[in-house]
Amino acid sequence: MEQFVVPQFIEVEDKIFGPITTRQFIILLVTGLVLFIIFKLADVTLFIFLAVLIGGSAVVVAFVKVNGQPFHYFLLNIVQTLRRPSRRVWYKSFSKTELSESIKSGKLEVVEVIKEVPRMSYSRIRDLSLIVNTGGYYKPE
Repeated sequence: MEQFVVPQFIEVEDKIFGPITTRQFIILLVTGLVLFIIFKLADVTLFIFLAVLIGGSAVVVAFVKVNGQPFHYFLLNIVQTLRRPSRRVWYKSFSKTELSESIKSGKLEVVEVIKEVPRMSYSRIRDLSLIVNTGGYYKPE
């Protein structure tokens, strides 16, 4: 039977300069080029303001991880969540005449109101937890 080498650590990015990965290097390189263009075109105060803003955001995107994922995946997840929420609620309101007509025609059934479940006392909850914790050996009185 042949044995094959299974690659491990496939989620680890390749490092090119010490602790800096290829992705981080490209982000910082593009940011440096943009800041150089801004330095040539803008005055000093505007350059300092934009350098702090753009440079800070580039450092955050390059180096910060949220829940073990790079920051740009976190931003993409936020955008997807805001564009397409997971909970979909349909609020259809019927008028009284529509409801009465539906009940008469047989399309809707009249549902009885379910009784509220009585609250358990503290001693009953304690007995149940003892039964579960002891594996059924405890017998309440």
